[in-house]
Amino acid sequence: MSFRIAAAFLAVSMMLHAQALHEIAVKDLDGRSATLVPFKGRVLLVVNVASECGYTGQYAGLQALHEKYAAQGLAVLGFPCNQFGGQEPGTNAEIKRFCTANYRVTFPMFAKIEVNGANRHPLFARLLGKDSPAPGDVKWNFEKFLVGRDGRLLRRFDAGTEPDDPVLVSAIEAALAPR
Repeated sequence: MSFRIAAAFLAVSMMLHAQALHEIAVKDLDGRSATLVPFKGRVLLVVNVASECGYTGQYAGLQALHEKYAAQGLAVLGFPCNQFGGQEPGTNAEIKRFCTANYRVTFPMFAKIEVNGANRHPLFARLLGKDSPAPGDVKWNFEKFLVGRDGRLLRRFDAGTEPDDPVLVSAIEAALAPR
């Protein structure tokens, strides 16, 4: 009997964890308040991005992933961050113009945040905190976090992993596959 209670408690805890991730407050690049609720039930690829980084060209690959897999349930979400070498110095409006003009980004982009330290955004605190399967600080721009439909972190990919890397693409396709 106690096993059933423990299993039920675990199931409820997992549901609350998933709900909490999607309910985290964010702001879009236009400064409007939002949450990730519109993406609930989708596979998420959360990426901390920067406009003046050696990896900035990855925007093209992220856009290609968005175009190829959005209809199957993938949402690529960009979160600009200026914590690594000051490589995202612009305002949200400048970031939006840059991404649209240079990479024709149509996937959702959010307001500039901090991903590490005392002012770490709650989304990244949830993804990388002590209860995460991949805890620890973000190491550089364009680190990628694959989140399952249930709101749990499935896998973490370093900045050097290109969006078309076969390991990343396979992980996305596995997360999108019907269960």
